[in-house]
Amino acid sequence: MFKTFARISIAPMLLAAATLAPAAQLSTDARTAVPHDVQQLVVIDYRAMENSPEAMELRGRVMPPELKQFDEALTKSGLNENHDVEQLAFALFRGSTTTDSLVTVGIAQGQFPESDIIANFKKNKVKPTLVRTNSIYPLAKSGMVLCFVDASTMIFGDKAAVTKALDARDGVDPSMLTNTNMMDAMKTVDAAPLWSVLDEKGTQTMMKQVLSEAGAGSVTDFETVHKRLQASWYGMDFQHGVKFDLTISTGDTFAAATISSLLTAAVMVRKMSGSDAEKQALADTAIASDAGKMSIHFAASNSDFSSLLHSPLFQSMVH
Repeated sequence: MFKTFARISIAPMLLAAATLAPAAQLSTDARTAVPHDVQQLVVIDYRAMENSPEAMELRGRVMPPELKQFDEALTKSGLNENHDVEQLAFALFRGSTTTDSLVTVGIAQGQFPESDIIANFKKNKVKPTLVRTNSIYPLAKSGMVLCFVDASTMIFGDKAAVTKALDARDGVDPSMLTNTNMMDAMKTVDAAPLWSVLDEKGTQTMMKQVLSEAGAGSVTDFETVHKRLQASWYGMDFQHGVKFDLTISTGDTFAAATISSLLTAAVMVRKMSGSDAEKQALADTAIASDAGKMSIHFAASNSDFSSLLHSPLFQSMVH
């Protein structure tokens, strides 16, 4: 799933539209289930997305295969994903302090018929395993498991990832609540219908991949400032067209100006080779830097964004 998240993180930069998929504020219970060493958190407000055809088309195009499998498994378990789920979050975190390997856990919020779903598990002789007092249920043949931590919060993913999330929630390991940089980053975006935050390493990786589109020179210049990137965050809004705002924090005026210049060059390269929809999207993009932060703003009508979703560049980024 990491490759999928990487593509979704990069696409908004190249398309000047956020394709990362993810919403309104997470509950405290949900936040405590995110491990401290989270590299990226993506949150989607299902209710807001359902009111926008463009948002739903976006969701359908970028949804990872693993999430589709989870949707199917949940439906068989008795959960109506379109009506019971209000918010959906994905946390990409380091599974070990000794390696850079990343694992993903999903957190769903809503009003779940927990007793009905568990009754359905029992009917089909699906037995849970216990992690302390937490019951973990396997989901059919998907290879995934789920755990209700309360009546409105569900954790899902592979068993190892869910166990790590439960360790954070139960206080066995530190949670994201103790990660000051990530908590500060989400403050300005966590009310958006779709939002994401990335830590230092996630931001550096994303920008290096994006700027590789501008050629070797840009990547070389990027190496001189990449360690100054501290965090990034973005939000999308689907009212009155599509709006996307991304901020990269460097804490350094020179680094912010350098990244802004490099990204402007990357956009110029893409303008020369992109489709008409891509060129229009890039024309609607504003890049600036100020006080140690670089910002990107994009706005488009629903029809222009819909055209962008069907562009060859977009499809190459999400498949």
